[in-house]
Amino acid sequence: MSNAVPSRLGLVNATGTGYNDLFLKVFSGEVLSTFARENQMMDMTTVRTIASGKSAQFPVTGTIASSYHTVGNEIVGTAVKHNEKVINIDDMLIAHAFLGEIDELKNHYDVRSIYSREMGQALAKKVDQHLLQLVVLASAGSANITGGSGGSNVVDADCKTNATSMVASIFEAIQDLDERDVPTSDRYCVVTPDVYYQLANIDKLVSRDFSSNNGDFSKGQVLMVGGVRIVKSNTAVTAFTDQSASISGTNNTYNVDAQHVGAVVFHKSAVGTVKLKDLVLENTYDARRLGNLMTARLALGHGILRPESAVRIIAQ
Repeated sequence: MSNAVPSRLGLVNATGTGYNDLFLKVFSGEVLSTFARENQMMDMTTVRTIASGKSAQFPVTGTIASSYHTVGNEIVGTAVKHNEKVINIDDMLIAHAFLGEIDELKNHYDVRSIYSREMGQALAKKVDQHLLQLVVLASAGSANITGGSGGSNVVDADCKTNATSMVASIFEAIQDLDERDVPTSDRYCVVTPDVYYQLANIDKLVSRDFSSNNGDFSKGQVLMVGGVRIVKSNTAVTAFTDQSASISGTNNTYNVDAQHVGAVVFHKSAVGTVKLKDLVLENTYDARRLGNLMTARLALGHGILRPESAVRIIAQ
């Protein structure tokens, strides 16, 4: 009895030994597209890419006061306060899976696309979680410059269960940002799905009588409150908990007790991201183990830049 001749799906023109040549592009595209689709917070922060090094410095400058000139007096300049914020690169963040060749040959459906989507989601969720926790930390942070402003919070005992109260608190948070001269553009409010759909039941946020393009009750959509984009984040369910334990492999502080947080309102200058290596994807056949190792990884770190640009709404 002769051996079967399997159709190797990853082999170009059924010749050679490159059994994964056709799989790699699909795998890479799936992970990249999933990461881009699932990741919400990266575009809401200040991002810098570095070619080498273990950290990046973000300069912080104070304000310059104005005054009236007295005729004849020499103009000598104003002393401007300076500081810096340093963000470290964390250890490599990875997602991986191993597929045994025999199992894949026996299997009757494609698992690579499923695994690649899961890997993209895993990386995106971890990045979003750290960034959201940092926004909470920023809202409790002190000023970078002596005499400057730090973060702030709005106390609203029923913000998680009373949408009308949450809206009032969001406006109060917006006012806090205004009073600290935080730019009005690129502001965001991140909430859990629970809070988001409560907001979608408020007529003022979805009715065309109040705004022609703000939301849609039939689609369960809320776009903005007070000029601030409302972002529904499932990752917030995890981030807005007690993450008080330190996280192995990180070189920045992300752990925070956020169990009372109902929402965060912030400007993109509140938190920064430093990338050393963008998303890298590999699909390698391991002859020693007769299977394929699928990996996705990136090297980056996150940190607080301007605490005055962050406000948390807490139910306490």
